Amino acid sequence: MKIVLRGHEPRWLAPVAVLGAVLVTIALTAIPIRLAGANPPAAFERYLVTPLSSVSGLYEVLLTATPLLFTGIAVAIAFRAGYWNIGAEGQFLLGAIGTTAVGLGLPDLPAPVALPLGFVAGAVGGLVWATLPAWLKRRAGIDEVVTTLLLNPVALLVVQGLLNGPWRNSTSGFTDSDRLGAGYDLPALIPGSRVHWGFGVAVLVVVVTGIVLARTATGVRIKAAGQAPQAAAFSGIAVGRLQWRCALVSGAIAGLGGASQVMGVQHQLTSGISNSYGYTGVIVATLGGLSALGVFLVAGLLGDISVGAQNVSLVLQVPTQLGGIFGALLMLAVLSAMSWRRYRLQWRRRPAGGTP
Repeated sequence: MKIVLRGHEPRWLAPVAVLGAVLVTIALTAIPIRLAGANPPAAFERYLVTPLSSVSGLYEVLLTATPLLFTGIAVAIAFRAGYWNIGAEGQFLLGAIGTTAVGLGLPDLPAPVALPLGFVAGAVGGLVWATLPAWLKRRAGIDEVVTTLLLNPVALLVVQGLLNGPWRNSTSGFTDSDRLGAGYDLPALIPGSRVHWGFGVAVLVVVVTGIVLARTATGVRIKAAGQAPQAAAFSGIAVGRLQWRCALVSGAIAGLGGASQVMGVQHQLTSGISNSYGYTGVIVATLGGLSALGVFLVAGLLGDISVGAQNVSLVLQVPTQLGGIFGALLMLAVLSAMSWRRYRLQWRRRPAGGTP
C-alpha cells in the first residue's frame, strides 16, 4: 500500500470529503461530551442550532465572528502568496496598542475624526509588527513561520508591560488602561444589539479582498507566487516583493481587528483583549480554503460554536473548552479529508511466495 497523486479528481469527491470530515468530527467530539455527562445530540443542537434560533443569539454570533473575519482574511492573504504568517495574534495586539495610544493621547476628538484615526493607528501597529519578519524573510531568507510565531508572546509582553506601567488604570489601579474617549466608541451597526460597525468594516475588507484575489491581475500573481514560486519568477513576477507587500497588508488587516476590538467591545486595553483571535485566524483561513467567501463562512461557523459553547456550559454543565475542541477537531478532520482530493491509496498485491 502506498499513497500516490490522483491523476483526476472526481467532482463528487470534494463535497463527500467535507461531509465525511464533519461526520468524523461529530463522532469524535461526542466522546468527551459523553464523558462530561451530557447528551451528545442535545449538546450539538445547542452548539450549532440554538445560537441561530433567536435574533439576540444571531447578533452574538456576528459579534464573536468579527475579530475572526479580520484575522482570517489577514492570514488568507499571506498564505495565498506563499508567506506563512503565523503572527496575526501579535499583529492584532499591536493594532490594539496603536488604537489605545491615540485614544489615550487624544481623548477629546469627535467621533468623525477619532474613529478613522483609531482604525489607521491600529492598521499601522499591525503593519509595523509584521515588518521585521517580512524583512528578515526577504533579505536573509529566515523562515517566517518561526519569526512571526515567536513575536506573538513578545507582543503580549508589550501589552502587559504597558498595563503594569504607564497605562495602568489611573482610577482603579487595575492592570487595564483608562477608558478611551467617547469619540472612539464604535456605534452599533444594528440598533439594540452589540454588533458594532467593526463588523461592517470587516465585511468590507473581506469583500474587497475577494474581488482582488478573484478578479484582478494582482490576484492571479498572488496565486501564482503561492502555488508555484519558481514558475512565477520565471514568468517575470517579482515573488519576493509580492510576498513582502502581502505580508504588510496581512499585518495591517490583523491590526484593524485589534482596533475594532478596542473601539467596539472593550473601549480600553486589557491583557485579555485577544482571545487567541490571531491563532484562530489561521484555522479560519485554512478551513476557508484561503478564499474570501470561505473565510466569511468559517468565521461565522466558529462564532456560532463559540456562542453555543456558552449555552452548552450553562444548560448542560459541560466545560466551555469543548467548543475549542470541536473547532480544532473540525480543522484536523477537514484538512485530512481534503488531502484525499489530491492523493489516493494504491494497493499492490504481493506475489505468492515471492517479494513485492
